[in-house]
Amino acid sequence: MEFSWKKNLYVLWLGVFFCSAAYSISIPFIPLFLHNELGINNHLEAWSGFAFGITFLASALISPYWGSLADKYGRKPMLIRSGYSLAALYVLTYFIHDPYVFLILRVFQGLLAGYVPASIALVATNTPEKQAGYALGIMATAGATGGIIGPVIGGVVSHYTSNREAFLFSAGVVLVAALIATFFVHETKFDRTAKRSHVRDDLRTAWGNKTFVTLLGLVALSTFSVMLLEPLITVYVLQLGTDKSSASLQSGLIFSAVGIATLIAAPQWGKIGGRIGYVKVLIIGLLGGGVGNLLQFFVGHYAEFGILRFMYGLFFAGVYPALNAMIVKVTAADFRGRAFSLNQSATQLATMLGPMLGGVLGGWIPIRWVFIVNGSMLILSALLLLRKRHLDVNPLSVTK
Repeated sequence: MEFSWKKNLYVLWLGVFFCSAAYSISIPFIPLFLHNELGINNHLEAWSGFAFGITFLASALISPYWGSLADKYGRKPMLIRSGYSLAALYVLTYFIHDPYVFLILRVFQGLLAGYVPASIALVATNTPEKQAGYALGIMATAGATGGIIGPVIGGVVSHYTSNREAFLFSAGVVLVAALIATFFVHETKFDRTAKRSHVRDDLRTAWGNKTFVTLLGLVALSTFSVMLLEPLITVYVLQLGTDKSSASLQSGLIFSAVGIATLIAAPQWGKIGGRIGYVKVLIIGLLGGGVGNLLQFFVGHYAEFGILRFMYGLFFAGVYPALNAMIVKVTAADFRGRAFSLNQSATQLATMLGPMLGGVLGGWIPIRWVFIVNGSMLILSALLLLRKRHLDVNPLSVTK
């Protein structure tokens, strides 16, 4: 048993790594693809924003349906479906020359996504409970690693070929993730004889579990906090005195600082959560992330900014493993696929809304003050959660 869950953990880590890397090889360069390959010259910002956001919206809306299927037929089929579908869609993107067709493909990428939440649900369901925090902490590093390496690969591929070829490269990489799921992932804990639920009933059941709803709110808030700063960090680096010629490099290093911190800290937070309780880890992560944001208001040099982003990442790395482990604790095993799909919906909606509001705030108030807003929001959440810290000792209500 022990070998089996560890093998699944390592295999799924590789799958999520390849899936995340495939995404970040080509997707960050969408504005360049629209401009250089699809001929968009006017309103490029609007086209880019819509191309990003429409995928997250489609994914948020469809995730509960895939979760229902996952609890009926297993999470492994969802991995296979998503992996091969995304590979095919990346290949199709290589051939298109119409921006409207590109938007349609972006919608389908959202509708057919789900590799990462299915992987997390499979790990959570097929790992012994006492090891769940550690395993979910390890899984958190997979996406972070792919997010660090992917843009570097994408930048090199785009530089020596074109943005169009980067989509072919993404197809090949996500195909590896699909093959890993097909031949190496094993799943045992699901009941094929169970009746498949309806999404409306799932939403009603989830709403009846107030603790689970609270966790979904915290997932959305945490993701919103990260994405709020997404469109502003490069601009902030420029405001700190970086030359325009090196702004992309410096911004990339600062973006990577959080990912590297996550690689270092997330598994450790998972272990710590198993000992002291995940609510406590979540409070520490939110408080540390909040204070880290507040301190970024005072930086005067991009090197200081990078150091603070790294320190912020060391604390905030505990948030997602703790949230995922708590979702495992408060939901029944036969509801877990749907639980993590609803988790994915909350994440995707926040991912869509965060950059939009961040861009608006960045144009309305100085960027420094956005860090104050963000930090205050995280600290307030931690303080509110502190009032309910007893819930970690007295198990939360379980969805039946």
